[in-house]
Amino acid sequence: MNIEEKRIICEKALSAMEDSYPLAVCTLEYDSAYKLLVATRLAAQCTDKRVNLVTKKLFRKYPDLESLAHADHVKVMEIIKPCGFYRTKASNIINICKMLLEEFNSVVPDKMESLLKLPGVGRKTANLILGDIYGKPAVVVDTHCLRITKRLGLHSSKNPIVVEKVLKQLLPAYKSNSFCHRLVMHGRSVCKALSPRCGICCMKDFCAKDL
Repeated sequence: MNIEEKRIICEKALSAMEDSYPLAVCTLEYDSAYKLLVATRLAAQCTDKRVNLVTKKLFRKYPDLESLAHADHVKVMEIIKPCGFYRTKASNIINICKMLLEEFNSVVPDKMESLLKLPGVGRKTANLILGDIYGKPAVVVDTHCLRITKRLGLHSSKNPIVVEKVLKQLLPAYKSNSFCHRLVMHGRSVCKALSPRCGICCMKDFCAKDL
């Protein structure tokens, strides 16, 4: 497909998913920017449902940025252990909070280059913060986004950075963030990795998966 054909597919996908998933929201629970940042770091290789259970305990014990920045590493590990990779995640979380205090005046930055300086933060997390916290155009390329947009024929890459660039060219900027949230919902319920439910898919009429 050429770029114009891909844009048409994107328009159809946007319309179909807006009808199927009217509420495009992040399923991680948070009430401040730094808490979303922490939750997103915990969500690597872990379900949002489990992360939400863990963050309730974590933020109950460490209710603000300062207390988490000065938290005991072992105690944080004990709380977040159900999320997996808990040693690295505990270090990242504590050091993220320290850096926010020391270098960013306790404010989660609103620029990609600054967010990427935070320990363990990659483009996926940075884009989520930019889109959900600051309302900026953002393309969050997670496993669902990679899989579904490839099946739609929008790209043939496994590289998230490449896919992010492709989707930025194809999507209306103001709809890019909600589009990615809807892809997560669709990937969890219909367009699964191993057993996609193509018969009930809202995009079955234009999906390139079986072409």
